[in-house]
Amino acid sequence: MASKTTLNAKNLEALGAERLAALLIEISTGSAANKRRLRIELAGMQSGEELAREVTKRLSSIDRSQSKIGWRRIKALKSDLDTQRRVIAETIAGIDADEALEVMWRFMGVARSVFSRCTDSNGTIMAVFRLACVDLGMIAKTAGRDPRLLADRAFSALQHNDYGQFDSLIEALAPALGLEGLDRLKMLFVEWSKQAEGDLPGSGRAASGRSDARASFEDILNLRKRDRTIRTTLEQIADAQGDVDAFIAQKGEHARSEPAVAAEIARRLVAAGRPDEALDAINKAELTNSHPVPFEWEAAYTEVLDALGRKDEAQEFRWQSFERTLNSDHLRAFLKRLPDFDDMEAEEKALAYVYHDPDVYRALAFLLSWPALDHAGRLVISRAAQFDGDRYEFLTSAAEALRDKHPLASVILLRAIIDFVLDRTRTARYKHAARHLAEARRLSAEIKDWHPVDSHEDYAANLRTKHRSKTGFWKLAIYL
Repeated sequence: MASKTTLNAKNLEALGAERLAALLIEISTGSAANKRRLRIELAGMQSGEELAREVTKRLSSIDRSQSKIGWRRIKALKSDLDTQRRVIAETIAGIDADEALEVMWRFMGVARSVFSRCTDSNGTIMAVFRLACVDLGMIAKTAGRDPRLLADRAFSALQHNDYGQFDSLIEALAPALGLEGLDRLKMLFVEWSKQAEGDLPGSGRAASGRSDARASFEDILNLRKRDRTIRTTLEQIADAQGDVDAFIAQKGEHARSEPAVAAEIARRLVAAGRPDEALDAINKAELTNSHPVPFEWEAAYTEVLDALGRKDEAQEFRWQSFERTLNSDHLRAFLKRLPDFDDMEAEEKALAYVYHDPDVYRALAFLLSWPALDHAGRLVISRAAQFDGDRYEFLTSAAEALRDKHPLASVILLRAIIDFVLDRTRTARYKHAARHLAEARRLSAEIKDWHPVDSHEDYAANLRTKHRSKTGFWKLAIYL
């Protein structure tokens, strides 16, 4: 039974409304975020309209701000934005879907101001707008707006998709748009594409409005950006309508020879039940020895073969692709299609092949990620001399992965780093090498059989003899 001092809803209710109110005032003092949250709750007690007004007020404040958003403020901004998003999607939408739709459009409109003032390198803020885009689609479906008007709104938004905040808008809105709305949106973009053609340099009316038909570099970039937006959007509309031919029409002949594009087209043709055309499309790809074949093309090619009933060819190609690339997805796809028990035998065959791969780093990376730690441990021990300690980032993570079940392999990798650092006198890495030596000493207690390398005592003794003059390293090592 929970203690009466445990923080839970039941125990807090016992404090009474008056005491809780006083505590909330105290807790919110000095915290703008907590105060905003309380104001939202108070507004919600009055009406959905009042709650929408409170959220809109906050969004306007964010939109108007001109201050730069450093990395220290990213977390707080994310929390603030996500709070507004959830209130719109979970509370306002439940009271008045039409009101929620307007406020969510307002939320999405804040993106341009936010992204112009911050560097969202890890996608923290963009993730909130991606969720908001999904919410927008769900609210629009509930609101039941005229699909033509919704298409007009989407068209305006996509024209100003400067930071990619509306990249998933069509997919999100497709159920609410329906065929009528999607046709309207397609028509709007087709018309815009004609205007774009008229704005090309040399057409007599350049984008900048100059009559001399000369365009600046900025003009050209803007026209290319607009063209890319139009093509991408028309492709997404084609996907939403299930129109494969319309999707293909957006790809020029040169683009269709690119392996990634050929794979996209082939996959859509397979899904549409047109495998023969899919084979023609996938074979249009220009594959050269100077560039590795993209995984997407290889995977699509096997899907086409499967759709044509050429199962054995598809399996043979998957295995050949695995042998060439050691891509685990190829192997998983190959094993998935084998009968029970045959897949176990094939997996062992694959792991044995990886074990003898000429590139020891590629082989070890595969075995660690598969995962097949027993094979990885044996690989490290049998090919210990092939590891270059200069690849310390990979070797450090590999040593950590093998530490618990294969301590000898872990020690071998740590020694490779240590030897490189001391042999090359990389003084900046001395502290890391000293830490690795201490870790190797700790692991030595778990190792019973040291074959084929020296024991820790012998290794440490030889290290001290060979690098006696590197006092900077030994000063660090004695403290670990």
